[in-house]
Parts: sequence; structure tokens; C-alpha cells
Amino acid sequence: MVLPAALESDLQCAAGLTMFDYLVLANLSEADQRTLRMSDLAYRANSSLSRLSHVVRRLAQTGWVVKRPCSTDGRVSEVILTKAGLAKVVEVAPHHAATVRELVIQPLTRTQLSSLGDAAAAIAERIAEVDAATGAARA
Repeated sequence: MVLPAALESDLQCAAGLTMFDYLVLANLSEADQRTLRMSDLAYRANSSLSRLSHVVRRLAQTGWVVKRPCSTDGRVSEVILTKAGLAKVVEVAPHHAATVRELVIQPLTRTQLSSLGDAAAAIAERIAEVDAATGAARA
């Protein structure tokens, strides 16, 4: 539980972003045409649409994203990362990656890191199995 708090605190101090803000911006930066439907963005950021709507509204006020009706289906909304939003991600990403390396990668030996990867993969696989069995989607 201390790792997410440490990463959140670092992002707040270094960039004025929450971890969720960063996840939203980073996911948009990696998307085709830097655009995602709200439902897809919520899934990628492991969020409810309600929580995402609040964050998108705030990020839009900063000029980092634009929310508009989807060009192919007016019943849904899409979020577009602006040039200013992309600049923010480009500015913050190296610092965030360095912090993750410092807190997660550097303290571990190669064997420990490999074991951590194996354990994370096993957990993710089990979650997918449970979701498939119950018809649930964790988002």
C-alpha cells in the first residue's frame, strides 16, 4: 500500500498531478490519434465513468484534454489529448519512470524482479479467469 502512495505523492510534488490524472493523460498519449471513447478510457484507467467524468472535466479546464461527442457515434463521448496535454505527459513521463525505477526496480535483484513479474502475471491471469467465470469486468 505504500508504493501507490509514494508514487502519488511524487507526481503531486513534481507535476501537480494525481496518479489518476497521469493514467488518463498517458493512456490518451498512447491511443490512436490520441483519442479514446470515455468507456475505453475508463477501462484502461480502471475507473468508473463517473469518476472519469470529473477528472476529464478538470483536465479540460487546464487545456490538456477536450471531450466531445464521438465522430462515429453521437451517443458516446470521446476524449482527445491536446498538444498541451501531450506536452505535459512528455514532461512528466521521464520523471515518473525514474521514480518507478528507483522505488521498484533498483531495490530488487534480477531474480527478485523476475519473480515479481511471474507473480504479477499469475495474479493477472487469475483475475481474468474469475472475471470470465463470473462475467464480471473490473473497471
